[in-house]
Parts: sequence; structure tokens; C-alpha cells
Amino acid sequence: MKTIDLNADLGEADDAQWAQSEYAMLQYITSANIACGGHAGTKQSMQNMVRGAKNYGVVIGAHPSYPDKAHFGRKSLGLGTDITKDELKRSLLEQIITLVEIAADEDSFIAYVKPHGALYNDAVKDTDKANLIAQVIHAIDPKLIFMGAPNSEMGLAAKRYKLKFISEGFIDRRYTDDGHLQNRNLEGAIIKEQGKRLRQAKKLVTMQAVTTASGQELNLAVRTLCLHGDSHGAVETARLVRHELENANIRIKAFANAA
Repeated sequence: MKTIDLNADLGEADDAQWAQSEYAMLQYITSANIACGGHAGTKQSMQNMVRGAKNYGVVIGAHPSYPDKAHFGRKSLGLGTDITKDELKRSLLEQIITLVEIAADEDSFIAYVKPHGALYNDAVKDTDKANLIAQVIHAIDPKLIFMGAPNSEMGLAAKRYKLKFISEGFIDRRYTDDGHLQNRNLEGAIIKEQGKRLRQAKKLVTMQAVTTASGQELNLAVRTLCLHGDSHGAVETARLVRHELENANIRIKAFANAA
């Protein structure tokens, strides 16, 4: 039986309706990437999401970013120009440890780390940034899992620091022919139609492949699928994807718990 994890970027809400939507997603996913203060999130939102994840039996992961709430962590910061390596390292340590401590206070724990936004995209090809993230994860706990893009510098950095790596596919984003995410500012980069999201999710799981923005067929081996909590219709996407995959006899299980 095929097995897949469903993850979502959560704890990013800045209004009650969005927060309610995030909480509703917990009933469909198996891993929650919780924003920990870099691009979004407060100690209160982290606590709320940790409690919710615990209630639903969802595995908790840290979702750190560049320290840049003004741009929601979606602006690339250059090392040595916009931010020093030490500054970024300190910020990532602080973000992740904050969530670790909040989880511990709730008698829970974090199992993995997934970088957010521009930091994630930069670390796909930037060796220095990928290594920095892996170094931070290893320093906090070498048993933490590194979640990131397949065929990327993140996976290579995880090997260098002897971390377990989990490759991720995206349900609501278009891919380039080199197997990475299309710039979200381009028309069509975000998949808005539920039917298209569902087809991409099924293809990623059943065929380990994706149709790129140019129409090419590309092999893409992933063990977790991401549902963006801030995407329009995110809760419905999560419900439909889970229902469709389970009906296809695919087991939905957190990668951190998978045998």
C-alpha cells in the first residue's frame, strides 16, 4: 500500500477567520508546519496550533523563515548584504527553539523543520543557505527531520549533517522543467482550481510525477504533500485530497511516524 504524508503551513493567520480555517485543516493533515515568528506567528498562535495539532494527533514541525514579517518571508535576503550569516543563524535558532519550548510546555515536541518562503526557495540552489539551515537543525537536535525540495541543495546539506531528509511536493503550485517551484509572481504559478489541485496531488502520489508549467512530464519523488494554509479554498482542498487518496487505497500517515 502506498503511503503519503499531508502537511500544511499553519500558524500564519492574522485574523480570526483565517485562524479558524487553519484550525479546521488539522482534521485532514498529518503534519503541521507551524510559523515560529520569523515571517508570521506569535507565542500565542504557536501555543494554539500546538494544542490543536496535539488534539488531532498531528505531528508538529517548525516553519522558520528569514526574519522579515514586513514581506511575509517572501523576499530573498542576501548573506553578507541584507543579513549576515550569524544573524540568520541566530534568528533561525531563536525561532525553532521558541516553538520547541512551547511544545514542551504543552507536553509535546517538534519532529522536523521546514523552511518558509524565500528561504526555502533560496536553499534549493544556494549551498551556503542550505548548509546553514542544516547546521541549525543539527545543533538543536540531530534527530530532527529536514523537510525540503527534492533534487535540491537542502537534501545534500541534510546528508552532510547526517540528518534525515523528507522530500516535499506541492499541490497548489506549478513546477518548472527543472523540478522546482515556478515563481509565485508569474501568472498561473498558483493553482487555484480544486480539480487541478486534486489531479496534481494524485499524480504526485500514484505516479511520483508532475506536469510542469510548460506541459512536460517530470518524475518527482516525494514523501509528503504540502497544502498552503493561506491558499484560497485550502480547507476544501485538504478535505478533497484526503478523501480522494484514501478512496484510492493510499494510506495517509505522518512521515515522522511511518514505518
